[in-house]
Amino acid sequence: MRNGILVGGNWIMDQVKLIDAFPEEEKLVNIFTESSCNGGSAYNVIMGLVKLQANFPLSGVGLVGDDEKGERIISHCQSLGINTRQIRKTDKAHTSYTDVMSVKSTGKRTFFHQRGANALLDIEHFNFSASQDKIFHLGYLLLLDKLDIIEADGSTRGSKVLKNAKAAGLITTVDIVSERSDRFKEVIPPSLPYIDYLFVNEYEAGKITGIDTAMDGNIILKRCYEAAHRIIEMGVKKWVILHFPTGVIAVSKDGQTHYQPSINMPAEKIAGASGAGDAFAAGVLTGIHNDKDITECLNLGVCAAASSLFEPTSSDGILPSAECLKLAQLFGYREAV
Repeated sequence: MRNGILVGGNWIMDQVKLIDAFPEEEKLVNIFTESSCNGGSAYNVIMGLVKLQANFPLSGVGLVGDDEKGERIISHCQSLGINTRQIRKTDKAHTSYTDVMSVKSTGKRTFFHQRGANALLDIEHFNFSASQDKIFHLGYLLLLDKLDIIEADGSTRGSKVLKNAKAAGLITTVDIVSERSDRFKEVIPPSLPYIDYLFVNEYEAGKITGIDTAMDGNIILKRCYEAAHRIIEMGVKKWVILHFPTGVIAVSKDGQTHYQPSINMPAEKIAGASGAGDAFAAGVLTGIHNDKDITECLNLGVCAAASSLFEPTSSDGILPSAECLKLAQLFGYREAV
């Protein structure tokens, strides 16, 4: 029987700075604290799984530079018992990093990103024949230059990676970055038929489908459902999981729908929202791996995301699964949109 999660994609060092406000050009703001931590979908998700105390093996796949940051990532994972055989070093680029500016009062984040070695990650770096894992999680599409290349036949190199994972017998899950571009409709659709569970936020779902899921900053729930159903029609095999600040919806291939409100976290408990989406994904993936009902998966996801808000870094605030779930009783859920 397959067991474990193989997490691939972006391995990034985040340099997080907690600031009092985001400045206009040529203006000054104050930095309260700064720290260095894991960043990027793959690194954040696998650390989230560790913090949740996942009861199954964890493995990574990706590229880092042959430098101090790359060695730090690999050593960190190895110290936690993560299989790093498929996290390779390259001398052709430095390890990717991001300067994360997180506003203390709002939790909103702005990212200054150096793509680095992640831009070179390609099909040949994924060896699914060597994996006995149950799930392969890939993120972020639109932030992996080689995998986002559109081939002459209309496929992408990322879609070929996912097709190979499916052929090897893995459940596939994917996350997307919220890029400000018009590439969504070209890069994402070729991968959808090879994805079992797709994580998107309202912005990404809107860009993929052309459906306006928000207006003046307010979520339009009906249109979120429409967008999720549209993405299912475009090929996703099991579930589209569409999240936004106040909650998450899930729409299945067979027409099931679920709504899960997020935790009503007090403002004074929020140190920063960096990595909250990846913490959510880690919670959902834990449930999926352990064959939980989708409602349990989503609930653990929002609880994991809530706990991540306790610290300004991506994963340091995440509690073990049992402790995360207590946050729902402690703070309650937000009102439905």
